[in-house]
Amino acid sequence: MFLAGAMLLPIPFSLYYGDSDSLALFAGAFITFVCGLVTYHTTSFDNDLRAKEGFTAVTLGWIVFSAFGCLPFILSGAIPSFTDAFFETMSGFTTTGATILTEIEALPHGLLFWRSLTHWIGGMGIIVLSLAILPFLGVGGMQLFKAEVPGPVADRLAPRVTETAKILWGVYVAITLLETALLMFGGMSLFDALCHAFGTMATGGYSTRNTSVAAYQSVYIDYIITFFMFLAGVNFSLHYRFIKGDWKAYWKNKEFRYYLLIIFLAILLIGIDTFVHQYDTISEAFRYTSFQVLAIVTTTGFGTADYEQWSASSQFVIFILMFIGGSAGSTSGGIKVMRVYLLFKFVLSEITRLIHPHAVVPVRLNNTTVPRDVVFNVLSFFVLFISIYVLGVFFMTLLGLDLITSFGAVVACLGNIGPGLNQVGPTDNYAHIPDMGKWILSFLMLVGRLEIFTVMVLFSPSYWRK
Repeated sequence: MFLAGAMLLPIPFSLYYGDSDSLALFAGAFITFVCGLVTYHTTSFDNDLRAKEGFTAVTLGWIVFSAFGCLPFILSGAIPSFTDAFFETMSGFTTTGATILTEIEALPHGLLFWRSLTHWIGGMGIIVLSLAILPFLGVGGMQLFKAEVPGPVADRLAPRVTETAKILWGVYVAITLLETALLMFGGMSLFDALCHAFGTMATGGYSTRNTSVAAYQSVYIDYIITFFMFLAGVNFSLHYRFIKGDWKAYWKNKEFRYYLLIIFLAILLIGIDTFVHQYDTISEAFRYTSFQVLAIVTTTGFGTADYEQWSASSQFVIFILMFIGGSAGSTSGGIKVMRVYLLFKFVLSEITRLIHPHAVVPVRLNNTTVPRDVVFNVLSFFVLFISIYVLGVFFMTLLGLDLITSFGAVVACLGNIGPGLNQVGPTDNYAHIPDMGKWILSFLMLVGRLEIFTVMVLFSPSYWRK
């Protein structure tokens, strides 16, 4: 029912621009609302929600949202194929930004706004949003919260999970409005500014232009979006603590410092390379390099340059960044900087233990010892992530895609990035992928967005035992 209400929000833009998609949006909202109302009154609800039910509710919630969210595309005739429409909508809600559209600017404004709005809703999370606006889910809500919030640990900012969700959404809305205002100051219309702010803060990457942000040819807009992509890749609890007056909140956080270090090294390495081989001035090299590095490491996927025209070494750095992703507790996808850091510390501790077998070498984060079960959880996540990636590449090659395209498409969808390599690079799209491949990639988007375990636990036989 909430989704139906959200579907009505693009209608004013459709009417203002005189487009013909308002009826499709209203019809989609009506069908969705009726189905929601019927299921609400025919389903018994138990406030004592257990972890098993939380995982199921989150996973099925995302699938159902995508299934109903694609109705406006189908009913309007803009995307007549259910497979394509589902892929586009799942890509939106999971903030992946992979698209099957070849002519984005040909879409009516209402559908373009809905497309970007799916990003923004999915960015902080459908279930977290539900927790913020539906108080009756407060009891047992932590199970949903843990299943939904990206990152190895759900960071509580308040005693009640509903209050935590409201805080996160408050910060999310405030930063989105600030970016919208700054983009309008740079010459964007309210429509374009909102759509790009939604895509930035959700680290989604859907643009209203065929050539993405590059279409505006504006240094100011490039740097504004670069800065807000950086913010979107930071743990949102740090933003809240900073706003509350903890001015050292960012620098005290070790994950933030490593996030900063990764970005700095990537910009330095690629910037030097592109200045020597690609661009005429340092400022130009820094502008395009910093934008693309932030777009990839935060898994936003916006584009101002075709990184496939850069050297092989620069493309390799971009490829590595696709796996790393942003910070835990951000809207970014990928493995997450915190997990990469803990894996690195774990490897070092094991090397030390080989040299000194009786030594106690704990893994620490922010001067706190990380419990062994959390470390093993991170290790399991990494192994599972790579295993799913390898299987995904194998299946895509079976469908006829070349190896480089398969490498790029799978990491782009599993890491919720959008643009990949070769035939799915920054200037291409996913329209040519076979239908079976689109369903596989849609599944990978869901798995990546819900942190793998949330979905994969449903495939465990022990999960279904009473």
